[in-house]
Amino acid sequence: MDHTHRHARFTHGHVFLGLGHEKSEARARLVTLLTAAFMGVEIVAGLMFGSMALLADGVHMATHVGALGLAAGAYWLARRHAEDRRFSFGSGKFGDLAAFASAIVLGLLSIAVAIESVRRMFEPVTVAYGEALIIAVIGLLVNILSAVILHEGHDHHHDHDHDDKLHRDNNLRAAYLHVVADAATSVLAIIALASGMLFATAWADPLVGVLGAIVIASWAVTLIRDSALVLLDAEDDPAMAKAIRDTVEHELHGKVFDLHLWRLGPGHHGLIVSVAGEATDCEHLKTLLTERYPSLSHITVELAVCEDCAQPA
Repeated sequence: MDHTHRHARFTHGHVFLGLGHEKSEARARLVTLLTAAFMGVEIVAGLMFGSMALLADGVHMATHVGALGLAAGAYWLARRHAEDRRFSFGSGKFGDLAAFASAIVLGLLSIAVAIESVRRMFEPVTVAYGEALIIAVIGLLVNILSAVILHEGHDHHHDHDHDDKLHRDNNLRAAYLHVVADAATSVLAIIALASGMLFATAWADPLVGVLGAIVIASWAVTLIRDSALVLLDAEDDPAMAKAIRDTVEHELHGKVFDLHLWRLGPGHHGLIVSVAGEATDCEHLKTLLTERYPSLSHITVELAVCEDCAQPA
């Protein structure tokens, strides 16, 4: 096969910010400050009152403080460098780079909490259940308030576009889901502390500490995997890549030699496709793909000559 590159162009903008970017940034920043303030209170209270369940919940709250801070920081960095031409495909990966590093730290924290919880199963300590329970309830209320603030951001996006999958801000969505998960951990801490106070089940507190550590580790592993895939430019949507290939080959009777589809930012994909055959009108192909797949924000089409390609009848 001999295919020679004849034409490769398209001038693009490089601003790949999600819908309602600045409002989402403000919400993430507000929830980060609110949660960070109470996180400190909860961790100190867990140490003072001897509650591993409360301490584990505080450390887990630190994981979503990191996630929320990551979200707010990523919004700020993406906005600040949106026009910076040094970033060939935009500034959308700041958040994923920070997420990968912070996830490793969170994994180490989960191990530390698990070790201390297991130790306390065999070497029980006195827990001030009443005081710790009050702090845990306040923590749950903080989580609920944070979820309400972030949920308003989801409603804002839905009001402007009914296609949630296309324009979904995964940064904001991940923060929202993590707040909800942390609220569930707070409920576990409340149950453990109440059980210890009412039924003298001292084993419940360190047990919930272990459960909290497992939640932290699970979230850290998921974050490492997801952020690494983005950083490595893994194919973001295999079904969409197949649909694009089918469009070129079945509708335009072209031949796809190479196709790369990756994530640029919330609601934005990058596409590089090398084609030959009858699909030789670069502008037409670009227009068709952007109309058919609105999330394609940066398209590069490379037209090639293939001397031995079988032409369709």
